[in-house]
Amino acid sequence: MREVGTVSPLDVSIAPPEQADDGEFVAEVVDLVNRVYAGAEKGLWRDGTDRTSPAEVTSLIRAGQLAVARMGGRLVGTVRLQRLGGGEGAFGMLVASPDDRGIGIGRELVAFAERWARERQLDRMQLELLVPQTWTHPVKEFLRDWYTRIGYREIRRARLDEAYPALQPHLATPCDFVIYHKSL
Repeated sequence: MREVGTVSPLDVSIAPPEQADDGEFVAEVVDLVNRVYAGAEKGLWRDGTDRTSPAEVTSLIRAGQLAVARMGGRLVGTVRLQRLGGGEGAFGMLVASPDDRGIGIGRELVAFAERWARERQLDRMQLELLVPQTWTHPVKEFLRDWYTRIGYREIRRARLDEAYPALQPHLATPCDFVIYHKSL
């Protein structure tokens, strides 16, 4: 457990595989992720588009790819971890509960993801950030600045429809995704 400011201790760990069978827990994760992304990506997706589903969260838990942050026993954040084919680690689906923002949950989740990658002898971490092509999204600007401050550098930009064609029909505006790397 690590202290986050002067608040309750924050516990970040990989969700155990048996939690994939806990429908209540899976629903709690899905709700948190979808709630956070609904605000953070407002205007990017057509109404009714969710970031994740119970099937995806169940699959991530079973694969050992979902880390969760708890504070006082409450779920307050998540991050997806994975090893990419190029030998780098990657994180995504990073969320902190809106009720608990500003106390370092995101920072601790990223630090956990980076430790996870180092423990697997991965020397680089990757993340992708979805951004609109024709306008500036305030949350995406904030995230770009934050990721840059903690050492991530843009290495490539591509159209979302080129990499993730199945997502294209769900977009409300043309988007790119920006790939960032950080040496570990």
